[in-house]
Amino acid sequence: MSNKPKIMGVLNITPDSFSDGGLYHSKISAIDKAKLMLDNGVDIIDIGGESSRPNAKEVSIDEELSRVIPVIKSIRKFSDIPISIDTYKPKVMIEAVNNGATMINDIYAGQKKNAIETIAKLKVDVCLMHMQKQPQTMQISPKYNNVVKDVFNFLKERTETCIKNGINAEKITIDVGFGFGKTQQHNEELFKNLKYFKQLKYPILVGISKKSMIGNIIKQTNPQKRKTASLIANILAVKNGATIIRTHDVQETYEGIKILEALDG
Repeated sequence: MSNKPKIMGVLNITPDSFSDGGLYHSKISAIDKAKLMLDNGVDIIDIGGESSRPNAKEVSIDEELSRVIPVIKSIRKFSDIPISIDTYKPKVMIEAVNNGATMINDIYAGQKKNAIETIAKLKVDVCLMHMQKQPQTMQISPKYNNVVKDVFNFLKERTETCIKNGINAEKITIDVGFGFGKTQQHNEELFKNLKYFKQLKYPILVGISKKSMIGNIIKQTNPQKRKTASLIANILAVKNGATIIRTHDVQETYEGIKILEALDG
């Protein structure tokens, strides 16, 4: 991937995601949202069929497939936009790629059984994210010796393991996992030290759009009212070294990055 910032638009085909759960649960509304994102300058569409918010419940493989595959197939009928599948399940990875997905966004960073081997065989891009514990337990008293170094060392180990198992280094992106097993202080410390992760020499994905770490700063409990603050944080993330911005608001992010590119000294 190039170093020019890319916009990854979030398309959750779930009834329970924290920001847009239920909004695009039907195939028709999901396709309309995808078309809108394309019109607004999206570079990658990230499709998810299982919520990973705190305390989210796992869904079956069949249920996840029934949510995401029809949407991937439909998008492929009118666009060749890169499609990311937000999953950690090898069977979902395979079916998604066979139907047109070009990237795997794995919140477990390939730690689930057969995940790395599957990604290597599929020869697609992959994003490896840091998460302490799992969605059901990740926000129960997260602890680190040094959050920046601990997350750095985890991502270093996971990227090295992926390469040893046949994944091309040029296909790897990393994600520090804001909100995934981190306190507010952990999140803010990671954000301020995002440039530290450039040492790993991989594209850096940042996903903070409308998350509670933004809400906590502006004292806003409603995710839908965190749009402006999220946009500002996303632009700061680009200045701090982010290569991919994962967002619910593609048009605003596109315009914000354009302003940054034109006016930043």
